[in-house]
Amino acid sequence: MATYKVGYFVGSLARQSLNRKLSRALVQLAPPELSMTEIPFKDLPLYSYDYDADYPPVARTLKQQIADADAILFITPEYNRSIPGGLKNAIDWASRPWGRNSFARKPSAIIGTSPGAIGTAIAQQSLRGVLCFCNSPLMNVVEAYIQFTPDLIDDNGQVNNDSTAEFLRNYMKEFSAFITRVKTALS
Repeated sequence: MATYKVGYFVGSLARQSLNRKLSRALVQLAPPELSMTEIPFKDLPLYSYDYDADYPPVARTLKQQIADADAILFITPEYNRSIPGGLKNAIDWASRPWGRNSFARKPSAIIGTSPGAIGTAIAQQSLRGVLCFCNSPLMNVVEAYIQFTPDLIDDNGQVNNDSTAEFLRNYMKEFSAFITRVKTALS
């Protein structure tokens, strides 16, 4: 069985983010063939094509981390019925300059949590549109909209609900199988 390097984005910049807790859980529940590494983006300046001729070091590092990954997982909250601005900014940096899109042909998946009953469904739909434009093959099944309840996931990523833990474990297994299918089809 192949081993894949998965870079993941936590859409919230908050240290105590619910989605950061979810990311810790997903890292723990991932099958052994997935090696998970967070791709940070909090230090990126706002993207402008004025930088295209000479990307700042932090943006070059971002693009290299995506290039080094076999697949990308987005773990995002929903802000104002869309994705957080910081995450969109990171995607803009990574997809530019024109012709050097880091997400092209890179398998990806989206998951998120919020206290609301529909989880992050609308943010995920918004992100799907962006990733489609970026030519990133996207896992569309299984969709995962996690309603965060108090103590669902602790600060160490321990999921305290057995059915949620099993769902997340299966989600990560499906993501691994999706990566294999995409990599096989594109090779």
